[in-house]
Amino acid sequence: MLFGGVLLAVQALQLAGALDLPAGSCAFEDSTCDFDSVFEFLPWILNEEGHYIYVDTSFAKQGEKAVLLSSDVQTEEWSCLRLVYQITTSSGSPSEPSRLNLYVRFDDESFDRLLWSAKEPSDSWLIASLDLQNSSKKFKILIEGVLGHGNTASIALFEIKITTGYCIECDFEENHLCGFVNRWNPNVNWFVGGGNMRNSHSILPQDHTFRSELGHYMYVDSVYVTHYQEVAQLISPVTTAPMSGCLLFYYQLQQGNDSIFSVYTRDVAGLYEEIWKMGYPGNADWNLAEVEFSAPYPMEVIFEVAFNGPKGGYVALDDISFSPVPCQNQTERPFSAVEASCNFEEDLCNFYQDKEGPGWTRVKVKPNMHRAGDHTSGLGYFLMANTKFTSQPGYIGRLYGPSLPGNLQYCLRFYYAIYGFLKMSDTLAVYIFEENHMVQDKIWSVLESPRGVWMQAEITFKKPMPTKVVFMSLCKSFWDCGLVALDDITIELGSCWSPEKLPTPPGECTFEQDECAFTQERRNRSSWHRRRGETPTSYTGPKGDHTTGATTCTSRLPTWCTDKKHDSCPGLYEESLENTA
Repeated sequence: MLFGGVLLAVQALQLAGALDLPAGSCAFEDSTCDFDSVFEFLPWILNEEGHYIYVDTSFAKQGEKAVLLSSDVQTEEWSCLRLVYQITTSSGSPSEPSRLNLYVRFDDESFDRLLWSAKEPSDSWLIASLDLQNSSKKFKILIEGVLGHGNTASIALFEIKITTGYCIECDFEENHLCGFVNRWNPNVNWFVGGGNMRNSHSILPQDHTFRSELGHYMYVDSVYVTHYQEVAQLISPVTTAPMSGCLLFYYQLQQGNDSIFSVYTRDVAGLYEEIWKMGYPGNADWNLAEVEFSAPYPMEVIFEVAFNGPKGGYVALDDISFSPVPCQNQTERPFSAVEASCNFEEDLCNFYQDKEGPGWTRVKVKPNMHRAGDHTSGLGYFLMANTKFTSQPGYIGRLYGPSLPGNLQYCLRFYYAIYGFLKMSDTLAVYIFEENHMVQDKIWSVLESPRGVWMQAEITFKKPMPTKVVFMSLCKSFWDCGLVALDDITIELGSCWSPEKLPTPPGECTFEQDECAFTQERRNRSSWHRRRGETPTSYTGPKGDHTTGATTCTSRLPTWCTDKKHDSCPGLYEESLENTA
């Protein structure tokens, strides 16, 4: 009778836990909760013994997909969505791997927004942590599994759970450790402590969360250190939404003189930045650390302990939290990438140039079949530097961008067109100037370029000090000077290229890789064709694409293309420029 009572109590607790699951969450124990398989696609199958759902190639073909749709979800507070999943495939590297995609579908939108995607196979369960910013809009979660090539390809979901708070927060009480992972080292590693475990002399009597021996925390011990500067790293999930504020955590240590405890950030390009280092040991109890933290683009937080010998003691970590308010009421105006960009349609925005000497002029040309206008719309304004107007060879006036804060990674994009120079080298160059203008660093220059066609440049850079981007046009002799046009300068936070970059939203396509989601009803002589360079017949179509300007300006052009007075290849007439500066 007693056993039956205990069993009923356990079942009641499990039922209560299931009922307490927030909308958009499911442990897939004996059902798919509020998730339903979409009828038009393959069904997700609930494992007979519970614990997960799956789709595999035993009953489906390559390329087929299974779609799971949740009921309505609303996150009025910042929340974290965690997905425990596994993708398996046959041995070898299939050309078409299986893929797991997660979308959100807002009530007032007619398309699904791709939030996350994965295709890497694994022989164990993996955890994806996705930040959901607070919003008053209701939405549905859509999980799509696309089967790849192979006889044993499968996709499985163990759990999906939405909790209030940030994904980098953790008290280490749950089995998945909030997605934090230890970077394996043969000698020193982070371990879970507490919970009546007594396998190390460095196990603490109490954690910080519950002040109990049953609570959990993370710790690293120096007892097995054999080499100089052995390092243990505990790595947070990657942030997936911009955030800035105060990172807080509690730590406790037993220290001789042989350990260093630091906190770093690491972006997707692998660049590290130290944001905190333990300055003093503190007391024997739990100590609070407050660290200014800014993640305008995806990055990880890394808690690192370095030991120089086996007598470095131990370091324990617990209750990592985040507040969007700056630490200790520090106020700092956040950087706005919009303020560092300009299309020159109205004015120079926040750009300016040297006061003395010739410089960049804001101009407009009337486009026709032989020449293009500005890059933004073809009918607007752009900047032009005419080095032929300089009294002596040298640089045209510098064009300065607004001040950019240090220790952030930036992606600079702009469009340029060049005509009239005999040699392309350094006709246009981009420099980084520190605020005091004492240090300058050239980060880009033209090597070769089609003449007079709008071309795109992308540059990723990061400097420790506040800097400014500076554009300069150079000519080496009076006979080697010409025109340089500049338009649509944009600054974005993060790398220009990211290995985790998601596909473009629905309805957007540059046609650089493929035709995206666009399809044709039928293909015949009047079909759309994806092409690079010029159209095959003269006097028709563009000379290059709009995205990058990629083209070939060759001898196929008519004779008037080589006429320096009326050069339709670059689309810039000196005599027809309307100076509106």
